[in-house]
Amino acid sequence: MTEAVSATTMHIGELADRTGLSTRTVRHYDDVGLLHPTSRTEGGFRLYSNDDLQRLLVIRRMKPLGYSLEQMAELLGIIDGLASATGAERERLQAELDAYVADTEDRRAKLARNLDWADEFLTILRQH
Repeated sequence: MTEAVSATTMHIGELADRTGLSTRTVRHYDDVGLLHPTSRTEGGFRLYSNDDLQRLLVIRRMKPLGYSLEQMAELLGIIDGLASATGAERERLQAELDAYVADTEDRRAKLARNLDWADEFLTILRQH
């Protein structure tokens, strides 16, 4: 017997396919508290929404930049908090987000520099 899945939800396999991650990785992010399924089927299978997909894409983009699971959780908390914060709380969260933006720019610059070095290295190797 198959269970109907809403057009707005997807099973873990589809979520994994759409993000390029393995189902094992998606389950791991659930286990460590970074991503939780929106709901479950009657049979207990995880169901994810488009918002969950977007959250997982943020996580996936942080990983190659070297962010830890704790930093990922912190940033996701900031993003979640900004959705409803006002006044001083919003300003505090925005300042924390701005710090992540600056840090990400630094990490990106380092990756770009490393890529340039890799290109130089390939040129040297090809010359031999």
